[in-house]
Amino acid sequence: MVNDISMVADCVDYLSQQPSLGIDTETRPAFYAGKQFPTSLLQISSLTRCYLLQLNIIGLPQSVADLFSNPNILKVGLAFTDDLRGLRRLTPFEPQNCVDVQSIVNRYGILDLGLQKIFAIIFGQRISKTQRLTNWDNRQLTLLQQRYASTDAWATLCIYNALIKETPLSQGEVRQLVEADHQLQLQHQLERQQEKENQSSQPTD
Repeated sequence: MVNDISMVADCVDYLSQQPSLGIDTETRPAFYAGKQFPTSLLQISSLTRCYLLQLNIIGLPQSVADLFSNPNILKVGLAFTDDLRGLRRLTPFEPQNCVDVQSIVNRYGILDLGLQKIFAIIFGQRISKTQRLTNWDNRQLTLLQQRYASTDAWATLCIYNALIKETPLSQGEVRQLVEADHQLQLQHQLERQQEKENQSSQPTD
């Protein structure tokens, strides 16, 4: 946990030496339309260590923002555009060498875009999302909350590392896969509609 500005230098020193980092953020959930809160927590993970930076306490230090502009460090996220947009509202920076896992998974035959499903497909394990609706503005986060937050950043990096070891599909193969999935979804919709029509036509006592 990084919740004091004096802790930032050691954090950045370690992270700046890593070739690649998994990134995730957490924001206090809004329960009605139009309400948006600033990013509360920034998770930055190597394969063995994850830092949880409480931005609601320390802000986004320039030295941390500079990691996202460093072309020599690969940053990997999921739905990364939203995360970067929220961070740039706190401290402006120009992202470089940032990859969104969602933009590449279909090249490897995966059409699901959720972290849980992608991780389960690749590793056969389930990631818990029970802490998702936490108020991430809390100054004290439980160990379960910390584990949830760090796992998302770490898992994203694991997914990327696993994918790049595989041979990607050709563009033609990807198109065929997407079309086959589209046809399957249409078939399921037709079957569900037929079931509803059959149920509505059944005589009632």
